[in-house]
Amino acid sequence: MPHLTVEYSQNLDASLDIKELVRVLHEAAADIEALPVGGLRTRAVARRYYQIADGHPDNAFLSLVLRLAPGRAFDVRKAIGETLFETLCKYLGPIYAATPLAISFEIQELDADLRWKQNNLRAYMAKRSGEE
Repeated sequence: MPHLTVEYSQNLDASLDIKELVRVLHEAAADIEALPVGGLRTRAVARRYYQIADGHPDNAFLSLVLRLAPGRAFDVRKAIGETLFETLCKYLGPIYAATPLAISFEIQELDADLRWKQNNLRAYMAKRSGEE
C-alpha cells in the first residue's frame, strides 16, 4: 500500500510539470522491490493558500509523503527514502536553482489496526497480464 502524495504551492504551476513529476516518482517507486506496484498510488495536490518563510510571493514549497503499511525494516525504509528523495531533488534541480524553494520528504508508517481498505486492482492487473 505505498501511497505517494505530492503537495506543493500553486505558484510552482508555471515552472513545474506536475504530471511529469508524478510519473517520474511513480516509476521510481515501482522500481523499488520493497514497494509492490499493485498497491502503489501517486498523486499531487496544489495548495492555493499558503505562507512560506517571510511571505514573499516567490517562495515555494513541495512536500512529498510516502505512507507505508508497517513491517519493513528501518534500513529498507531508509533506502526507499534516499532513492525517492534523490529522484525528487534531481527532477526539481532546475526549479531549485532559480526559485526560493523548500523541499521535504517524509515516510509515514501506518498503524495496521487503524487502516481500512478495499480494492480489486491486483485482480484486474492479473487479468490484463493474462490477456497479453
